[in-house]
Amino acid sequence: MSYSLVVFDWDGTLMDSTHSIVAAIQGACRDLDLAVPSASEASWVIGLSLESALRRAVPELTQAMLPRFLERYRTHYLLRDPELRLFDGINELLADLANQNVRLAVATGKSRVGLTRALAATGLGPLFAATRTADETFSKPHPAMLHELMQELDVDPSRVIMVGDTSHDLQMACNAGVHGLGVTYGAHTLKELEGCAPQAVLDTVPLVREWLLPRVGVNG
Repeated sequence: MSYSLVVFDWDGTLMDSTHSIVAAIQGACRDLDLAVPSASEASWVIGLSLESALRRAVPELTQAMLPRFLERYRTHYLLRDPELRLFDGINELLADLANQNVRLAVATGKSRVGLTRALAATGLGPLFAATRTADETFSKPHPAMLHELMQELDVDPSRVIMVGDTSHDLQMACNAGVHGLGVTYGAHTLKELEGCAPQAVLDTVPLVREWLLPRVGVNG
């Protein structure tokens, strides 16, 4: 199999932001005197759209409370913004893939504003041929993000692989009829990822590079 399009999740796959998202959810709960979810409960919802994630992680949250909660969440998240880093080896992985003439894309639970900020801060924007965010189409695991990316870039599903750290990413891949590749250094466990029948589940960015590079190429 040779892939001509590699689609990456952002948080927990490219960006080491899982702990910041969990802390922001927990901090907003404390600010509003809501039950604080555990780290595992908060991390499980990463990858979903923010509102979908909050409905699961914070079941007491009402629609009326949502604007205030989102304001507190974003405040807590932005306070940790200086701590956010790409995982070690991501720059090299993306550069090596680009040198193989494979196209790259992002499908993320972030908002468009959030992804734009992240792409600008990391300088990665020019590497991606297309991106989709959860506030402009259906949230994972609905296949819309991948369907839209494939249509925009005119790529057959057989030539696409989705790389992500959550079962939401890999289930989206299954729903879209494309291959999935799981990574364990983000939010979900090995067992959760393996339940979505990915091509492989890998523990580090170097292993992702080692697995992907022989399997990509526009003309392969």
